[in-house]
Amino acid sequence: MRVALKECSWQTVGEDLVVVFDARESITLADPEGKVEALLSVLHESPRSMSGLRAALAARGFGVTAEELESGLAGLAGLGLVEGEQGRFTGDPAVDERHFSNLAFFGTFSDLDRHRTEFLHRVRDAHVLVLGVGGGGSSLVQCLAGLGVGRLTLLDHDRVETRNFARQFVYRYEDVGRSKVERAAAWVRAYDPDIQVTTVDRWVAGPGDLTDLTDGIDLMVGGLDGHPDAGLWVNEAAVRAGVPLVVGGATRTLLSYMSVDPGTSACLACEFSQHPEAGTGAAAAEDLVHGMRTTNPLIGPVAMQIGSLIALEGLRYLTGFQEPLAAGARVRLDLREGMAGSRTPFHKAPDCPVCALAPARVPAA
Repeated sequence: MRVALKECSWQTVGEDLVVVFDARESITLADPEGKVEALLSVLHESPRSMSGLRAALAARGFGVTAEELESGLAGLAGLGLVEGEQGRFTGDPAVDERHFSNLAFFGTFSDLDRHRTEFLHRVRDAHVLVLGVGGGGSSLVQCLAGLGVGRLTLLDHDRVETRNFARQFVYRYEDVGRSKVERAAAWVRAYDPDIQVTTVDRWVAGPGDLTDLTDGIDLMVGGLDGHPDAGLWVNEAAVRAGVPLVVGGATRTLLSYMSVDPGTSACLACEFSQHPEAGTGAAAAEDLVHGMRTTNPLIGPVAMQIGSLIALEGLRYLTGFQEPLAAGARVRLDLREGMAGSRTPFHKAPDCPVCALAPARVPAA
């Protein structure tokens, strides 16, 4: 294996070495003999094999054993500073150019064992079911297409209206009156012909209306409107199929999203079952919110925020670059306070009838 240094900078300060990879933080390493600085400098010149690194360090006056070098590289990998050279690019110039920024992002989380291209391959091999291609859903489709998700199934029953143009940017005036899923699919195909798109023009009236769509799906994202219980229907379909689910929405200036990892996290039915005590003001307020019908106040900047947040949480499930942030929890961001965020877990109900539907987990090989 040839080891490559990530995009970082460093500077010697006395007997310490200050290294910066992520601009949010610096790493200070004790380096009285200058060995770490020499190792970084050698790697900065070019990726090298273990034997090549030992030879280059010896040429600089630093003799190290194979065990010492292996330990040092493991330490650098633990700090997120090195990775395997072979996994930095796919080797296909067209793919590497198309996914240049995606690969750079995954480089933040790669190491000697996890490669950038492994994350990318998982995305390109994934099949995602998008529920709704309206406000947040249309921007979600754009985010998933940008990530290069290999296959998308889009579900919606609406037609394009001019009122959509304030927040749904995949549509044009010439699309007015036409099927949203068909026009959204046309946008994806024009954007990236390598993405396979299937459309489902369907009104969902219960969890059974989604059963035939979950086979072979790796992730369900988005949300359905039209009925107060639509979110619970989607939740049941996802849990029954064992497919991770990410949903979200916005009410004026408050964004929120949640995710469900079937068989592991609490589900949306668990949260819904945790009502405030009946007869209290909190219970009355919750009932009012649940049944509220309001004019849609969602504008473009807000719709794009919620779409991107759902897509990012979905990417966590598809690639494992991080653990899901919103599994069994509601994440809120208050736009009135500059995107101030909070995360509130909801407990898994021990007798939840929906969680009981989750298929048994198959142990990893």
